[in-house]
Amino acid sequence: MTHYAEVIGHPIAHSKSPLIHKFWLTQLGLVGDYRAQDVQPQDLERYFAERAADSDWRGCNITIPHKIAALDFVSDPGEVRNSIGAINTVFRNDSGALVATNTDAGGFYGPIADIPIAGETAVVIGAGGAARAVLFALAQADIGEVVLMARNGLKAAGLLAHFGLKGKVIGLDARLPDAALLVNASPLGMVGQGALEIDLSPLPEHAIVYDLVYAPIETPLLKAARMRDLETVDGLEMLVGQAAIAFELFFGVAPPEDVENALRALLLT
Repeated sequence: MTHYAEVIGHPIAHSKSPLIHKFWLTQLGLVGDYRAQDVQPQDLERYFAERAADSDWRGCNITIPHKIAALDFVSDPGEVRNSIGAINTVFRNDSGALVATNTDAGGFYGPIADIPIAGETAVVIGAGGAARAVLFALAQADIGEVVLMARNGLKAAGLLAHFGLKGKVIGLDARLPDAALLVNASPLGMVGQGALEIDLSPLPEHAIVYDLVYAPIETPLLKAARMRDLETVDGLEMLVGQAAIAFELFFGVAPPEDVENALRALLLT
């Protein structure tokens, strides 16, 4: 009998989470496993019911399109529904209950924690579960204004209000405003998804471009930013950051330190 955790989504073949967690398990010499499981939306309730009955299952990471829907099938003692409004991790607590949490916010903010963004303007592309975690983190960082680029203007406006953020909503085809931070929190640019076509020329020279997409690592957005010599943050930064928090929830021990370079090299292979 081996404890295991998983990442679920639809699609899921692109996920690098198994590589990350298996790498850490090996480095620590722990007996355990981490798997990828494709779960279609209509099967989500059955998935959690089956895993709840499996004592070896320690939890799962959650990706598109389940980050909001999964809240209906697990407990939420931390009231993530009322704060971020989306989850990316479910873990089994000491009493055996399946508990919801969100490690995306911490994973997102880690790479820019030392950058002074309080009072600045940020542009966030997307209005889904990942965008919720980004907006939550930006609100905690006292961002000055958020311009949310989204297809559904009413939904996006509701998110700004939910997080108490000053700002506005514009379409995906609108011109970028002057901003210190641009975050792609949509699946646009990911393998199998639509392209993200955006003109970065309005961004100032000190702007940071942050793409949460990690398949591919070098997205067209990041490539365009680097051509302008703008500072960039790729999706691996957030992926590894949020995974580290989840790993400890699943396996009861923190990931090993001082192996970041080896892990990144593995993920880029």
